[in-house]
Amino acid sequence: MSVVATVLVGIVALIHLYIVVLEMFLWTTPRARASFGTTEEFAKESSALAANQGLYNGFLAAALIWGLVASGSTAWQFKIFGLACVIVAGLYGTATASKKIFFVQVVPGTLALIAVLLAG
Repeated sequence: MSVVATVLVGIVALIHLYIVVLEMFLWTTPRARASFGTTEEFAKESSALAANQGLYNGFLAAALIWGLVASGSTAWQFKIFGLACVIVAGLYGTATASKKIFFVQVVPGTLALIAVLLAG
């Protein structure tokens, strides 16, 4: 179960690193606008806000990555904390922004959290 937990945590971290890139660096590009369903005008007007969101997603990824590279109880604690934050942020995003967030953040985060808890 430990290998499964590590792989799932890694996937969640990669998802959030991808979100960081989209929100901080590619927000006004056609790819990011398609991903988030925004217009060119809205993307330009909201680029600073999106970069801020991207930074927060970077902190989520950093916690998970630290959980993957640390050892002992520190690793476990960072994984649990990072995944709990991912799930809470995803639930809030699902309720306030897009139902797609449930499948992009909440489901993978929950599966990873279950695997980490089972792996002990």
